[in-house]
Amino acid sequence: MNNILRSTNMKIAARSRIKSPWLFHLNTGSCAGCDIEIVATLTPRYDVERLGCILVGSPRHADVLLVTGPVTRQMLPRFIRVYEQVPEPKVVVAVGVCAISGSPFVGSQMIEGPPDKIVPVDVYVAGCPPRPEAIVNGIVTALKKKFG
Repeated sequence: MNNILRSTNMKIAARSRIKSPWLFHLNTGSCAGCDIEIVATLTPRYDVERLGCILVGSPRHADVLLVTGPVTRQMLPRFIRVYEQVPEPKVVVAVGVCAISGSPFVGSQMIEGPPDKIVPVDVYVAGCPPRPEAIVNGIVTALKKKFG
């Protein structure tokens, strides 16, 4: 009986996350260009809040983790800790070229690599910096991929 209840609760949570995903943004070492574009998606011009997307202050409340920049040596333990705090089922979106390939920081001794070398990434949003429309599209694609 307990397994049936848990399964039902997981299905309800998964369906509700499609309609109102809560986002947590983590800069792991970017130049802040992607961060500005993420903030721009929250402004009235793009207004992702009408879609139910809310930027939350704690990874424990988030459904989607937006990662910008390559993972620096200093951010590595924090990045892993934040990833582990996001509840299951978690969605990770890598935003920007730096988060996808590490460019232009490739070869630096302080870079551990792109986020997908450390945690599984569901969707990549390309651009330097990516347009707010691309970020919204990436979030929607990740949710469809994860929750059907």
